[in-house]
Amino acid sequence: MRSEIETQIRAYVVENFLFGDDDGTLEPETSLLEMGIVDSTGVLELVMYLETEFGIRMADEEIVPENLDSIRAIARYIASKNDAAEAARPAIAVNG
Repeated sequence: MRSEIETQIRAYVVENFLFGDDDGTLEPETSLLEMGIVDSTGVLELVMYLETEFGIRMADEEIVPENLDSIRAIARYIASKNDAAEAARPAIAVNG
């Protein structure tokens, strides 16, 4: 599942921040901030994309490099949000 998320995020980053110029150097652990791929405005754009595409809400305190600095970090964050949402859902008993 996480690799699917990484693939989606990578495609978004290449299309929107690298303008489709995928030279193959964007690795899952590449720092999007240190490499200048995403700037402060880009972070806001990325957050809007993640909230829309993955149906999550990012609290202000979650908008930190630890969660958004690389494709892998973003995928890990999305997976943790999905896991938390799944755990919070009440179990539905099936009588049978």
